[in-house]
Amino acid sequence: MNEPAAQISQGLPADYQPQTNELAGKTILVTGAGAGIGRAAAKAYAAHGAEVLLLGRTERDLDSLYDEIVSAGGAEPGIIPLDLGKANHDTFCTLADELGSSFNKLDGLLHNASVLGDRKPIAQTNASAWHEVMQINVNSVFMLTQALLPLLNAAAHASIVMTSSSVGRKGRAFWGAYSVSKFATEGFMQVLADELENTTHIRVNSLNPGAMNTGMRRMAYPGEAPTSNPAPESLMALWVYLMSDASIGCNGRALNAQ
Repeated sequence: MNEPAAQISQGLPADYQPQTNELAGKTILVTGAGAGIGRAAAKAYAAHGAEVLLLGRTERDLDSLYDEIVSAGGAEPGIIPLDLGKANHDTFCTLADELGSSFNKLDGLLHNASVLGDRKPIAQTNASAWHEVMQINVNSVFMLTQALLPLLNAAAHASIVMTSSSVGRKGRAFWGAYSVSKFATEGFMQVLADELENTTHIRVNSLNPGAMNTGMRRMAYPGEAPTSNPAPESLMALWVYLMSDASIGCNGRALNAQ
């Protein structure tokens, strides 16, 4: 008999109130940290006591985020300038070695970096654009996760959160490679969560942010008033919860932020 698909549910318990030191002692790596949800999550993690590692393509964005975090009283973050579109297996192995020489564990990994790609019918989608979306949204997630598993396994309890989308749970016309890549995100989450559940203390979940006022949302819906959607900063309690020990036992779930 086939196993049921991951249950889709709201992720934040009604009684959860993150403490100021909720993530104290934890080291969390955030991809796509330079803007949007990744930037808001990195700031929220730092504000709750974590040491954050900021991975992104544009170094000046990471530098400005570094300044914001330090100015707000957070621990000095690490900066990892990396173009996921050009990275390969060796790139991620080298990164893992470098991190391992500085840290004895990694408590959290937020896979947030994504690209939208072409929003066209499949018949008109450019092959190179398709491959770029798959490289950044799928292949780099696999390679980075695989490379960092030893560091994650060294933590008492570690959390991997994969940013999903509503179009990765129900396909929609003209969302092409992005939609397919987010279906892959959901599948990867389920497989990895099932593999790790009984052999490690690593939990793996996916999170659909919903409509937010981000650059990607504005690109996808240019006719929509940006202020009709909440700012990412207003919903960060869920992102903190999933990286905190309060979410131990939450594994293999497809979560919605809104």
